[in-house]
Amino acid sequence: MPMLRFLIPQLALRDLPVMLSVAAIGSVVAGVYGILHDQITYTISPEYFTKLKFDQFDYADFGLPPRVFVSQIGFLATCWVGFFCAWFLARRFVPRQTRRSALRQIAIGFAIIFACALLSAGVGFGYGVWRGSNADYSSWRPMLNSLDIQDQWAFIRVAYIHNASYLGGLLGLVVALLLVRPEPQTQCDPTSDGSD
Repeated sequence: MPMLRFLIPQLALRDLPVMLSVAAIGSVVAGVYGILHDQITYTISPEYFTKLKFDQFDYADFGLPPRVFVSQIGFLATCWVGFFCAWFLARRFVPRQTRRSALRQIAIGFAIIFACALLSAGVGFGYGVWRGSNADYSSWRPMLNSLDIQDQWAFIRVAYIHNASYLGGLLGLVVALLLVRPEPQTQCDPTSDGSD
């Protein structure tokens, strides 16, 4: 059944270590992006974290200073996205290619994802600024009131940035998978580094 191979992919065991390594590296890279991202957004709206994110990630609160906790949140909130994006890229590019070719294509794909996430975050910020502090935010009122948010416009801008970043990561993965193509298969050993 041809459709079954897409639902239950078959992996060569020799490819699994490199694919897992790529996914782990993707997780760390995305986590570092999340740390920097959340440090910036914490500066815009501390309340987004102190009144929302700190509660969502209370299991990771070890009593460290707020900026350190924000870094922990940034890492935890994005590392899983990086893991899955890198896994899908590795799943597409590692089999039947030299490692060097596969890793080059994965790096290009990850750069596309990063650029899309960064661009989307900028669009989210721009959208929040464009709407301004006097826009109709009545749909936000229940949440803002329940959390007792004082600087509501800053909170909403940061929410736009965060939501846009996740959307950008997803769009970036789709774009990367569409634009970056596996190289034509060769007769060489896929585990080769491509130097011979």
